[in-house]
Amino acid sequence: MTLFEHLAELRYRLVICVLAILAASIVAFIFNGPLVSLLTRPYILAGELVKETRPEIKMELILDGVTSPFTVSLAIAGLAGLVVSSPVWLYQVWAFIVPGLLAKEKKWSLIVVGAAVPLFLVGVSMGYFIMPRAVAILVGFTPEDQQLTNLQGLPAFLGFMVRLMVIFGLAFEVPLFIVMLNVVGVLPAKMISKYRAYIIFGMFVFAAIATPTPDAFTMLLLALPMTVLVILSEAIAYALDRRKGKLNKSEDSVDHSVDDDAALRALEAEESGTTSDEKK
Repeated sequence: MTLFEHLAELRYRLVICVLAILAASIVAFIFNGPLVSLLTRPYILAGELVKETRPEIKMELILDGVTSPFTVSLAIAGLAGLVVSSPVWLYQVWAFIVPGLLAKEKKWSLIVVGAAVPLFLVGVSMGYFIMPRAVAILVGFTPEDQQLTNLQGLPAFLGFMVRLMVIFGLAFEVPLFIVMLNVVGVLPAKMISKYRAYIIFGMFVFAAIATPTPDAFTMLLLALPMTVLVILSEAIAYALDRRKGKLNKSEDSVDHSVDDDAALRALEAEESGTTSDEKK
């Protein structure tokens, strides 16, 4: 394909992606009420948790400004449309890059895409479910014996929640990144085992920095699943290295057999030449 043909195909793929996201966003905007209830539920649950220990604390979500309801609805619809239409635009990205890949690269890139999406969604879901606990801990720092009301703007809360869920989603991609480094030969399984303790320690440090709450509960909810996934990725790396070793041995045996056959043919030709000279 020429450069202009590549650009034309890129434009075609982008148009499909935009139309898919736009259509999903319109549907999400129609069902905006249930989506808002779903996204604000962690804050409501956090209020119930706070009341168990600090009943004097009052928590309220507010919309500040005349245009806030409309802008928040648009933001929620856009986010939902992006998530719902992800199979379409991921396939378009895949369809655009796959013609330039080798057969082995196509296989591994398909495996990466197939594994990355579920891992990311699992991490996002975990971030959503720990949100009430995280908010309750943060609100619990409200000074005691004070008649204070925690007024939380809905846009700011949604931004905070999205950031936390994205952090959890990206954290669950780290083991997949380790496996891909092993596939391309950069990170052997023995090296992973050698530095396993440092990798796990780094996971806990990352979890402590990335989580917005000062408690150990939220940090462990992020660090422990990441540790399990790292150990699993190490086991996968060992299996892949063993498979590579078997393939290399089989290739070496084939090469030796070819060399032996060539040497045998050369010896036979030499003997036949010697015999013909003796006859003369």
